[in-house]
Amino acid sequence: MAHYAFLDDNNTVTEVIVGIDETELIEGLDPEIWYGNFRGQVCKRTSYNNKIRFNYAAIGYTYDPIDDAFIPPMPQCGHEELLLNNIKRWECNNEAHHGV
Repeated sequence: MAHYAFLDDNNTVTEVIVGIDETELIEGLDPEIWYGNFRGQVCKRTSYNNKIRFNYAAIGYTYDPIDDAFIPPMPQCGHEELLLNNIKRWECNNEAHHGV
């Protein structure tokens, strides 16, 4: 059993489903391709343990095709935000409030 995320035209996750194991084929096709064709949307596998694509996808996350990563929505921190490229997660830049 694996999890798959469907993307809209802006690469935003619209739904996450449980599907067949990623090593199985559906009608001779990789599950990402088959599910995507069936729904008429791009489909990407996602993982609870973050072993692929950096983060487990959720509705509202963005898929970055260059880094092959799911990125959560940017938080509202009230000051500068920083994307930590090594883990593809937003972290509020607290230095602005500490005078550092």
